[in-house]
This record gives sequence, structure tokens and C-alpha cells, in this order.
Amino acid sequence: MKLLQTLTLRSSYEEIEKVEGLLNDLQSELGFNDEFYARLMLAVSEAATNGIVHGNQLDESKSLEITAFQDGNLLIFETRDEGEGFDPDTLPDPLAEENLLKTSGRGVFLMEEYADRVEYSEGGTRLTLTFNLPG
Repeated sequence: MKLLQTLTLRSSYEEIEKVEGLLNDLQSELGFNDEFYARLMLAVSEAATNGIVHGNQLDESKSLEITAFQDGNLLIFETRDEGEGFDPDTLPDPLAEENLLKTSGRGVFLMEEYADRVEYSEGGTRLTLTFNLPG
């Protein structure tokens, strides 16, 4: 497994914009298409948002680390926050009728839709998103 890049973000909304730069660098290096880039942007920025907002509670003394790896035809992103962690199995179903109009609660669902594999570890403070590289 080859380390591609590591990005450390302070826990504020403005920092999430730095995900775009990370993905631009990876697109230049690996040459994937814009459709794949859009999938990555949605899932990785959602992972960063969840870690910063829900994990670190927007506490700017805490940081979120995003690490990108390549393993053959897999592109892997690992995020680690400094929060208390959570159990993803206890999240409400965003497709349940009572949740359809809520303004939040779809991030984990969206990551599961756009990434090829989503795994939580370390009590929910570490998230691994795996994507099959196109081509």
C-alpha cells in the first residue's frame, strides 16, 4: 500500500474546503475522470464534515486527519477525528418516512452509496472509505 497524501484539518467548516485541493492533487497524479472525482468529492468531504462537526464538535483545538493511500486499483481514504466516537449501527434510517424532511442525517448513507466500501474502527473515530479506481 502506497501513501499518497496526508491532510490535517482544524475543526472548522472553512477547513473542509481543503478537501478539494487534496482531490485535485490526486486527480493530477492518478488521472481519474471527473465523474469519479465527483464521487470522491461527495464522500470524502462528507467524511471530513462528519469528523469535524459530529466527532470533534467544531472544537478548533481538535483536528481531523485525512490520509489517502493507493493499493493496486484501490484508492483508500482514512479519516481520524479526536471525538468520543459513535456506533454507526445506531444511526436513524435516513430513508424512513419520519426522517425524509430532516436537514441532516444523510452523510453516512451518502458515503455508503458513493464509496465501494465503508468501514468504521477505533470506536467510530476512524473511518475508511475504499474506492475502486476506474479503468
